[in-house]
Amino acid sequence: MMSTPKLNLFSFRGNMRTLHLTWIAFFISFFVWFNHAPLLASIQQTFGLSKQEVKALLIMNVALTIPARIIIGMLVDKYGPRITYSCLLFFSSFICFSFALANSYQMLLASRFALGFVGAGFVIGIRMIGEWFPAKQVGIAEGIYGGWGNFGSAAAAMTLPTIALMYGGDNGWRYAIATTGVIALLYSFVFYKLARNTPKGSTYFKPKKTGAMEVTSKGDFFFYLLMNIPMYAALAVLAWKLGPANLGIIDGFFTDTVYLTLVAVYLYQSAHIWRINAHVFKETVPEIHRYQFKNVAVLDLAYLVTFGSELAVISMLPLFFKNTFNLSIVEAGMLASGFAFMNLVARPSGGFFSDRFGRKKSLSILIGGLSAGYFLLSAITPAWPLPLAVIATMACSFFVQAGEGAVFAIVPLVKRRMTGQIAGMAGAYGNVGAVSFLTVFSFVDPSMFFMVIACSAIVTLLAVQFIDEPKGQTAEIMPDGTVQMIDVG
Repeated sequence: MMSTPKLNLFSFRGNMRTLHLTWIAFFISFFVWFNHAPLLASIQQTFGLSKQEVKALLIMNVALTIPARIIIGMLVDKYGPRITYSCLLFFSSFICFSFALANSYQMLLASRFALGFVGAGFVIGIRMIGEWFPAKQVGIAEGIYGGWGNFGSAAAAMTLPTIALMYGGDNGWRYAIATTGVIALLYSFVFYKLARNTPKGSTYFKPKKTGAMEVTSKGDFFFYLLMNIPMYAALAVLAWKLGPANLGIIDGFFTDTVYLTLVAVYLYQSAHIWRINAHVFKETVPEIHRYQFKNVAVLDLAYLVTFGSELAVISMLPLFFKNTFNLSIVEAGMLASGFAFMNLVARPSGGFFSDRFGRKKSLSILIGGLSAGYFLLSAITPAWPLPLAVIATMACSFFVQAGEGAVFAIVPLVKRRMTGQIAGMAGAYGNVGAVSFLTVFSFVDPSMFFMVIACSAIVTLLAVQFIDEPKGQTAEIMPDGTVQMIDVG
């Protein structure tokens, strides 16, 4: 039996070339997605925005990402990562230019809403890395992709204020944001030119039908319908936040229209799910082609408490440090940024643990550590020494992001031809988690906020015990109708 060659991060050949091309694409996606955050003070000053209007901008930035990750998951499974990522970066660059050139608050909102789509780029690389790396290495490869790419948001925070100052003047922020659009535009051509969907001679397996995920049993059909509801509920919560009961950005009629539209879209999607999966009620799917949808559901919940809590905590942590330890905004921001910095090593570590010590065991340990970490954060008071609070935060952050790496070490091993859709659904659940936890945060103090996440993680830890450890082989059908077996153990 041939041994799997070790990863050489300094190589730009074969699968390592694909890994580097893809994490850079993801890095640019997040660089563009969060390019407004460090420049909000300048944007607020230019347009004379109220605090409520700034909050609305932040909400609009994540609103579209939930359905976008589902849509992008379907597109990448059908058309392949090369075309999908190139097109996403290409079109996102022009939306970015629109934001930079905005001359009204309405244009700012619309552009920011549309830019939520670039946040779905993460899903594309998950499928691509799964195609290029064997099961024994896919965890650490996905971890490097996710961790290094995710750093794009931190890079935006560190560099864009300086870039805006270099341009100078009242419009410095506009030039800085437009610069990120130029980078995305140029890289869309680089990615299209250099990237390939699969290694030479390999088959890119596509779903038999598009429009919804395939399931292989009657019970999984109803389970799938149920698991779609939280995504629509999260979008309804976002509409409620923007509505007259909260920020008052949209009126009651528009809010009700959004609610009705979400119900209609859910019913429409349910019809697609029935169209694609009606055959499971008439005939039994052969054992060789079956997979358990419960594995997808558990991964969704695991990403909800890992990435969902990360997004929520990053949003509130600077203010938490400032108020708890009476720090300046700059000091609090620097200390809180450590939570995001851990991505560089934590996600790859989670993937490595998953490859080395087993998928289910690693995910269980990391979710358990995450829960303990948030319980610890809930106990922080002004009486704590500041260095101890920072260490506790960093330790918790490690388990959170390593858990994300462990989730996506499993995703490519569930069902190869649907990896994009499975990654898209898990990614969407991450945003569902962020919306849910931030909504909780608007009603409770930070201590209770951390406690809620910790308790959610315990529930998820119990759910993880029902996931199946990937083992043996999974079957995919070749274009000529023959069956190919793929190692997942």
